[in-house]
Amino acid sequence: MPADPTPAPDPRDEEQAVLVLRLAGPLQSWGDRSAFNRRDSRPQPTKSGVIGLLAAAAGRPREADIKDLVGLRLGVRIDQPGTLLRDYHTVSDYRGRPLPQAGVNAKGVQKPTSPAKDTHVTHRYYLQDAVFVAAVQGPAALVTALAEAIRRPAFPLALGRRSCVPTQPIALGEVRDGTLEDVLAEEPWQAGKAAKQAYRRRAEQGAEPFSPHRIDLAATFDDPSGDDTLQDVPRSFDPRERGFSTRRIRHAWLDVPTGLAPSATTTQPAAAAGGHDPFALLGW
Repeated sequence: MPADPTPAPDPRDEEQAVLVLRLAGPLQSWGDRSAFNRRDSRPQPTKSGVIGLLAAAAGRPREADIKDLVGLRLGVRIDQPGTLLRDYHTVSDYRGRPLPQAGVNAKGVQKPTSPAKDTHVTHRYYLQDAVFVAAVQGPAALVTALAEAIRRPAFPLALGRRSCVPTQPIALGEVRDGTLEDVLAEEPWQAGKAAKQAYRRRAEQGAEPFSPHRIDLAATFDDPSGDDTLQDVPRSFDPRERGFSTRRIRHAWLDVPTGLAPSATTTQPAAAAGGHDPFALLGW
């Protein structure tokens, strides 16, 4: 009787590594349920958006298999939440003709609107001046290859939508060892200069004592036992086979180094280690 074939290795048994990405730019848009004339954005990057960015960097066409990328564990830290922008559009035919509808007839030709419409109104939502630190954990060989691809991308990279160009750097250093939680807790705060200056002023002049050297930042992590669910895991990026499945996530707060140098005017004592300031993200 022939011996049983050797089972395929479990990716979870391979050596693990973590790639840290800084997702920042003038505009970002991370949709997960947008349709028709309204294009929403979630308040932080989706797994579909991050995987799409990695697949573009690696030069994978839309029809390519992405199961290995979907298997990566994702963690996202909100360093600067940004503000919501609504972009109002009107669309019309330059020839003065009524606009067609989305449906097509048996010959594949778009049907006319009924009653005839000369103008469509659309709403598109973006995050302005937001900064996120996203980290993916998986097999070391795959993560290392993705890190190299991010530095030399095959296709243009975008923050959710093709028009949302990221600022540099995207990759924060080399791949890391350890867990997502530890890596995101150790990575210094990536907020913009204005946000850091406002935080320092509050540390020096605020009525409540806290440390200018640490800040509490909200984060989410892929977690099979998490208490929340998101439907943003792509099955494929092929336009003919688009679809999404769910993932479980866990919300957390991370005590992160700010990277701010001590100031001679600082008079407030540092808060106890692990303390949480609920107003820190508001810049009060």
